[in-house]
Amino acid sequence: MIDVQNMTDLRGIEIKRVGLKDVNFPFQIKMKNSEFQHVQGNVTIAVSLPHHYKGTHLSRFMELLMWWTDKPISCKEIKQLLTQLCSNLNVIEAEISLKFRYFLPVPAPVSKIIGYLDYLAEFKGFYKQPQNEFFYQLGVEIPVQSLCPCSKEISQFGAHNQRAIIRSLINFDYPGKILWLEDLIELLRNQGSCPVYPVLKREDEKYVTETAYQNPKFVEDILRDSVLALRSDPRINHFQVEVESYESIHNHSAFASHVEART
Repeated sequence: MIDVQNMTDLRGIEIKRVGLKDVNFPFQIKMKNSEFQHVQGNVTIAVSLPHHYKGTHLSRFMELLMWWTDKPISCKEIKQLLTQLCSNLNVIEAEISLKFRYFLPVPAPVSKIIGYLDYLAEFKGFYKQPQNEFFYQLGVEIPVQSLCPCSKEISQFGAHNQRAIIRSLINFDYPGKILWLEDLIELLRNQGSCPVYPVLKREDEKYVTETAYQNPKFVEDILRDSVLALRSDPRINHFQVEVESYESIHNHSAFASHVEART
């Protein structure tokens, strides 16, 4: 059968990224405790396409993803996957974004009842031949509670409070210094006015209400505290972080963001 994709293209234009978006696949994610977690991953995967190729072989993307679905993956396996993709398609660059819901047990602050809290996480990888360059990023979105300092200051009682999200995307010194999702979550989950918990009994609700009231923070405060937390980990060499507050007294959100590279 004629393979049109392998035919020569004469327009002389190299395509930087071509691939697949919104691919839903089951994966196994390596956990810090050496176990693994089954997740549904949403994948964007792409390669560079030399100017002389008319098209790429999209079926090979799916075949490779299928091969990796039953193997626990983390940063090392992401590099292996991209290396295979470059080899299979005879290209020099490949990249992937794998997003998934990651569940961790979180005990309530007083009753200690455990529930599972889900975090939106992301593995991002970029590989380039023949230099064997590999860049890896770890991302996570963490829900926290925020309480407005201004509202507390001007009110005789009460203060408006709401849920906020801390979004971070970090680089670390792979392979020498691995940063796990659990590490990144632990760094950031306490940077709001109060953490968020999946199960709350009455004594727990009293605790989170009073804790947030005693620890009011603007969105700017949460961002700055998150920056200091990320700076404190020597494994992190570059990060971007954004805090978005879903305002309870407005029909809009407030946000603050920061990008930093370690010198």
